[in-house]
Amino acid sequence: MLNKNSHFVFTFLAIFLVLPLSFFSSVNAHKPLRRHLLSHESESYAVIFDAGSTGSRVHVFRFNENLELLPIGNDIEFFMATNPGLSSYADDPKAAANSLEPLLEGAEGAVPKELQSETSLELGATAGLRMLKGDAAEKILQAVRDLVKNESTFHTKDQWVSILDGTQEGSYMWVAINYLLGNLGKNYKSTTATIDLGGGSVQMAYAISKEQFANAPQNEDGEPYVQEKHLMSKDYDLYVHSYLNYGQLAGRAEIFKASRNHSNPCALEGYDGYYSYGGVDYKVKAPPSGTSLKKCRALTRKALKIRAPCNYKNCTFNGVWNGGGGAGTKTVHASSFFYDIGAQVGIVDSKFPSAIAKPIQYLNAAKVACKTKAADVKSVFPNTQERNIPYLCIDLVYEYTLLVDGFRLNPYKDITVMHDVKYKNYLVGAAWPLGCAIDLVSSSSKKTRISSH
Repeated sequence: MLNKNSHFVFTFLAIFLVLPLSFFSSVNAHKPLRRHLLSHESESYAVIFDAGSTGSRVHVFRFNENLELLPIGNDIEFFMATNPGLSSYADDPKAAANSLEPLLEGAEGAVPKELQSETSLELGATAGLRMLKGDAAEKILQAVRDLVKNESTFHTKDQWVSILDGTQEGSYMWVAINYLLGNLGKNYKSTTATIDLGGGSVQMAYAISKEQFANAPQNEDGEPYVQEKHLMSKDYDLYVHSYLNYGQLAGRAEIFKASRNHSNPCALEGYDGYYSYGGVDYKVKAPPSGTSLKKCRALTRKALKIRAPCNYKNCTFNGVWNGGGGAGTKTVHASSFFYDIGAQVGIVDSKFPSAIAKPIQYLNAAKVACKTKAADVKSVFPNTQERNIPYLCIDLVYEYTLLVDGFRLNPYKDITVMHDVKYKNYLVGAAWPLGCAIDLVSSSSKKTRISSH
């Protein structure tokens, strides 16, 4: 006679044998999906729009719970670009915003749907929008805010769609470089200083001690020289300053302006033309006595206002506080034009993403360049770009003077000049969007921890 337990077993087996195979396959079919959903729980994404003067670009970065970059498809980030830039639509804000639609769609395709509502989106506009007159820039930014709110599910705030100021750009660059080098999360003494020489401005940033932070002055506009950053579970006090009108292209204009006549000792012999910057044309012609390295150096120091009054204990140039120095400046990574010009004269090999160089090498190259006639530059420095030939002497003198007289670096100090940084098996561009993404993800993870307590 069967007991109750035996009856239960037979009943279960009977049901098991008559169930269709499709039932089991449908149960199993959901397992990979569930596993896929679970895998996203420890991931986060950030969508960063870089709205430049020549075009707009979107970067999508993917991080794991330890804030390590994870690939998206076959690359370390999703990247997409479109032309022209937002400033080209000065009279039509809606058209400006609509120009970003393909980038927005691309970003949505790169981020899993279930994570889009918690994925932060930030847009930083640079030089192009800064130069628009009246309220044209603000109207374009408002149209972009409306587009993002109405046509995407990404998390954003009005203040996250803005014109990026130089200080933000400088701090994001510091974050990006130190992240890629594996320095974030360590003591500030293990971080590197960054100097980013753009076309219109140059930014310097480095971490300082708590004591320096406590005694930090405000600049003449009342803005702080120091920012507080929470990154990779570590707090940093970051000195950062952006020198507007002292980028490589703006610096040329300042030097031509400082000569106050129709000839300039920095101009290469044999060239007679004009340099245009910011809507102003400057005469570029060597004086009858020829190009002079010594006079060019003196003129460059004058343009940088090396002797400007300093209201603090120590200044860089033009009366700007230098941050106090310290362990955060032990190593220096310089980017953008430092790499580009260095590659054209052989200081760095453009086959490699970075190289160790010394400031004195820029002066040594200048000694050769300033003696070379414009027509002979290509035979001496074959990698020089055509558009830079007339300005090779001025550019090299400017970069050396900026590093040594401006930022007070020892002429023989080793600095890393870079274009890209090797991260795992990828090369990642040394640029501000990655720093912005890390800042966003670090800030949101900090808020999550605070709210959970």
